Amino acid sequence: MNPFTDHPASVGESYLQHMRVALGFGAAMLLGGLACIVHALLPALFVRTGSQTIEALYQRMVTKRRHKGLRGDAPFDFVI
Repeated sequence: MNPFTDHPASVGESYLQHMRVALGFGAAMLLGGLACIVHALLPALFVRTGSQTIEALYQRMVTKRRHKGLRGDAPFDFVI
């Protein structure tokens, strides 16, 4: 059991591929979250940014899962 390669292998990626994908998801979530914070203070700004970020990330996960032939019912914390 290798904590660095088991999970990436389970989603069809190498360690470095998984790192790149996870960093991309994390950056998108951070930016979407910051947009939500600004929206909370100034409701006229970033009206759809948070929900669009969530939709885009979900579509990336689903598309990747289908492309790699992974099960569609896997828990979300297992597909990034």
